[in-house]
Amino acid sequence: MKFYNEDNRTALSAKEEAQRLAFAPIAFQASKSLRDLGILAALGNAPKAGASAKELAEQTQVTEYGVAVLLDMGLSAGLVTWNDGKYQITKLGQFVDFDPMTIANMDFVADICYQGMGELTEAIKDTKPAGLKHLGEWDTLYQGLSKLTQREKDSWFGFDHYYSDRSFPTLLKEVFAKPTATLCDIGANTGKWTKQCCNHNSDVQVTMVDLPQQLAVATVNMEEAGYSERVEAFPCDLLAPKNALPKGKDVYWMSQFLDCFSKEEIVSILMRVKEAMRPDSRIFILELFPDCQEFESASYSLNATSLYFTAIANGNSRFYMSHEFLPLIELAGLSIIKQTDNIGLGHSLIEVGL
Repeated sequence: MKFYNEDNRTALSAKEEAQRLAFAPIAFQASKSLRDLGILAALGNAPKAGASAKELAEQTQVTEYGVAVLLDMGLSAGLVTWNDGKYQITKLGQFVDFDPMTIANMDFVADICYQGMGELTEAIKDTKPAGLKHLGEWDTLYQGLSKLTQREKDSWFGFDHYYSDRSFPTLLKEVFAKPTATLCDIGANTGKWTKQCCNHNSDVQVTMVDLPQQLAVATVNMEEAGYSERVEAFPCDLLAPKNALPKGKDVYWMSQFLDCFSKEEIVSILMRVKEAMRPDSRIFILELFPDCQEFESASYSLNATSLYFTAIANGNSRFYMSHEFLPLIELAGLSIIKQTDNIGLGHSLIEVGL
C-alpha cells in the first residue's frame, strides 16, 4: 500500500484536523446547500472581483442572512475567498458546483448514506445494516432498490453507474477478445452491462442473474432495448448456498458484485461459479481495491464507501484491500490468470480460470 504508511502531522496540525473532523458533517451540508441553492453557480458567473452577500441574495432569491451564513462556512471549507467585501469562488468551490464525480458522490452520501451513518456504531457491534431503516424495512438494501424514492434511486444509480460506465470500452475489448457466444452476468442489476455486451456483439446470448426485484427492472430495460430474444433472466439469491448458477457459459462476469458480500459468502459464490463453468470457461471479476489506486483521494472515497456497506447496504461487506480479496479466489479452487489495474476510474479487472 503506497498511502497511509507514516504519521507526518505535528501535534498542532493534528489537533486542527481533529476539529475539522468534528464539524465535517456541517461543512458537508453547507457545501451542498451552497450548490443546491445556486450560490456557487452565481459566484462562478460573477465578475472577477466577486459578489457581495447582498448581490448574491438578489440573484438567488435566498435571504442575505442565508447567503452570508453559508458562505462564511464556505470560507472555512475552502470553497470561497473574501476580499474587499466580496466573495470569490475557489477551484474547490467550482468542483463542488459542477464536477460530475463530486456531484455523484455528494448526492449519494446525502440521499443514501447521511442519516443511516448515524447508526454505524450499532452496525459494527451487531454486523447488521442498522442504518438501513432510514431508507426502508429490508434485510439488505438490494432487496429494496426498486422501492426507493425516485430521488434516492437517482442518487444510488448515479453513483454506481458513474464509476462503472467509464470502464466499459476497455472491458468489452477484454471480454470479447476471444469468441464469446454465451455470457452470464452475475449481479446484473439494471442490465446495463448486459446491454453493453449486446450492443458490442450482435450474436452473444446473455443470462442475467440477480434478485427477482432487480431482474424485473432489468427485463423491462432489455425489452425496451430490443434484446429480449438474446437475454434471459435467472432469478437467484446467492446468499443461499444451495442456489446454483447457470451451467456451461463461455464467460462468467461479476462487476462490483462480490464487494456486496462477506469473505465467506464470496468464497461460496466463487465455488458455485466453479461448479457451473466448463474447463475452458473464463471468469472476469471487476472490483475497486483501495490499495490499488493511483490517487489517495480515491482510496479515501473507497474506504468511506465501505462503511456504507457496513451501516446501510448489508452490514458485512466492503471494498476489500487486494491482499484480502485475491486469496479468496484461490480458496474457492480457482486461479488468477491476469490482473489489470487502473481501468476507467480505478477499477481492477481480474481474469480467473481453473
